[in-house]
Amino acid sequence: MKLHELSPAAGSVKDVKRIGRGHGSGNGKTAGKGHKGQKARSGGGVRPGFEGGQMPLQRRIPKRGFNNIFAKQYVIVNVSDLEAKFEDGAVIDSKAIVEAGLTKKILDGIKVLGNGEVTKSFTVKAAAFSKSAVEKIEKAGGKTEVM
Repeated sequence: MKLHELSPAAGSVKDVKRIGRGHGSGNGKTAGKGHKGQKARSGGGVRPGFEGGQMPLQRRIPKRGFNNIFAKQYVIVNVSDLEAKFEDGAVIDSKAIVEAGLTKKILDGIKVLGNGEVTKSFTVKAAAFSKSAVEKIEKAGGKTEVM
């Protein structure tokens, strides 16, 4: 194959629509913009959300609540999930939890909650633990480490 033999796939390249090049082109005179009006002008059109001077929806609806943009977003894992996926004596950290398929993203860290029972002894390293999770893991002979 040589450079001059290369060509794009059939149908992948379209000709540019040449507007304002005479009435024979089908897009002459007003160049597809119709006659006058705001959308025919050079800066034509309105910004997104503009409702022709009517009070826009985002300003009509009452504002409620508060969104804390600094809040930590934890991925939640229950002790029952750890019991099912890991062997006795395992060291469980965020990387191991992702590899086990318990979560896809780590976000700001992993929080272990105490839903379920634990019989195996683990060493769990996570960003946060609930009191019941710490209690159950330590009762089974494991350890918890806050990272």
